[in-house]
Amino acid sequence: MKTDFILILDFGSQYTQLIARRTRELKVYSEIFPYFQDIEDLLKLKPQYNLKGVILSGGPSSVKEKNSPVISKKNLDYILSNKIPVLGVCYGLHLLVHLLGGKVHKAKVDEYGNTFIDIFGGAKLLKGIKKSIRVWMSHGDSIDYLPADFKPTSKSKNGIISSFESIKRNIYGLQFHPEVHHTEYGSEILKNFVFGVCNVRHLFKTESFIQDKINEIKKTVGNDRAILALSGGVDSSVAAVLLKKALGNKLTCIHIDTGLMRKSESLNLIKLFKSNFKMKLIFVDASELFLKKLKGVFNPETKRKIIGKTFIDVFEKEAKKLNKENKEIKYLVQGTLYPDVIESVSFKGPSVTIKSHHNVGGLPKKMNLKLIEPFRELFKDEVRTIGRKLGLPDYFINRHPFPGPGLAIRILGEITPEKLNILREADDIYMNELRTSGLYNKIWQAFAALLPVKSVGVMGDSRSYEFTIVLRAVTSVDGMTADFYHFEKEFISNLSNKLINSVRGINRVVYDITSKPPATIEWE
Repeated sequence: MKTDFILILDFGSQYTQLIARRTRELKVYSEIFPYFQDIEDLLKLKPQYNLKGVILSGGPSSVKEKNSPVISKKNLDYILSNKIPVLGVCYGLHLLVHLLGGKVHKAKVDEYGNTFIDIFGGAKLLKGIKKSIRVWMSHGDSIDYLPADFKPTSKSKNGIISSFESIKRNIYGLQFHPEVHHTEYGSEILKNFVFGVCNVRHLFKTESFIQDKINEIKKTVGNDRAILALSGGVDSSVAAVLLKKALGNKLTCIHIDTGLMRKSESLNLIKLFKSNFKMKLIFVDASELFLKKLKGVFNPETKRKIIGKTFIDVFEKEAKKLNKENKEIKYLVQGTLYPDVIESVSFKGPSVTIKSHHNVGGLPKKMNLKLIEPFRELFKDEVRTIGRKLGLPDYFINRHPFPGPGLAIRILGEITPEKLNILREADDIYMNELRTSGLYNKIWQAFAALLPVKSVGVMGDSRSYEFTIVLRAVTSVDGMTADFYHFEKEFISNLSNKLINSVRGINRVVYDITSKPPATIEWE
């Protein structure tokens, strides 16, 4: 049985990824493709999917600008002739109006941020939604008049059309962003589209995904062998267990201790995978090499690039040793996720690369190995669900996100063994206190960072001049936006005292109360 599928065409919005996340949260399979993707060609490549609807994302352009991105006539004709439901969001809404006979103009008043809209009765997309809701706007263009057979279904307090529908043509539009957490009833609106309009019935099932991937990997690898870079994070760990089920002893995992890991992380990882999953695992202690390469480096992006290149060099060296014994190693496995792909490779329309990820690309070109990325189209919450199904323990699966470059980007400034030891101890105490108090699973991400700042303190009868530790804890739905966690005064006070009394080298603890935006979650 085919899985129902929602196609998202990207016009460059910073929120496009969230559209996919929100539909996936409804167990509806969706994927993002650039706005110029040929739909008929895509469907030939994905015979396992049944296209039920198309969403046109927002974007930074204006349909009034020259050379603004436009859906092809072939794609538009295909959608309309087959009466495939289409939803335009923000720029997508403007584009549908512009192409189908309506008119868009530059608004006298830009609408950005929280805005209230009034909903008219009988709107199919807004069924079950109260008459006035707060939504998230981000647009400078507005609708002058609608195409034939279109009717407005809501307006903002400024009198601007905020949504429309054409039941006859199966076309819907939203001037606001339902995918953003700040929009009230955003999930319900998307739910109305995928279930009420698109009639999605055959949902994405974790069990089916696991079995399909195992069969696909077995067929792909055949009698050859594969290697996997096991970082210890959730993504590579779940990939290792899945590949073990598919390939058995034809999979070899390589774990490289960069010296930038959390306290006892490598030892705990080796114990878990060798004892519980009987994994063929090679351990490489390359901590001295990484620290040598990072000596005197202060810039965070330079740190990332050095760590990425050094990781590749060490991994390649170990792979060559294995190949002398096993000439049939032909595949490299990576735990790449969908957000990694979207952020690192600017191929989803005119989107902009956000930051570099050292776990995406690079290795296959250098090593002449074919790449297997079983989770390339999945989000982390989906991978966590798969991990539980595969038998990984909850304490491991539920760990907070940890950056690929490790503690290197949580030590601001130059990295030294002394600073690493201070941060490891502080971070370990912080995490243990969160778990003991029952707060760990209430927080999206928490960590300690070491600032390149020393200050005067008094410890006993002596004057001290030591480092400052900053604590970070945030709550979030998706990591795109985040609020700092409001600790009780007693907890944060006791934690501060414990850190200063237990970790030599710090005499001051501060708590980061900045949300995202304007700050990022990590400090570097």
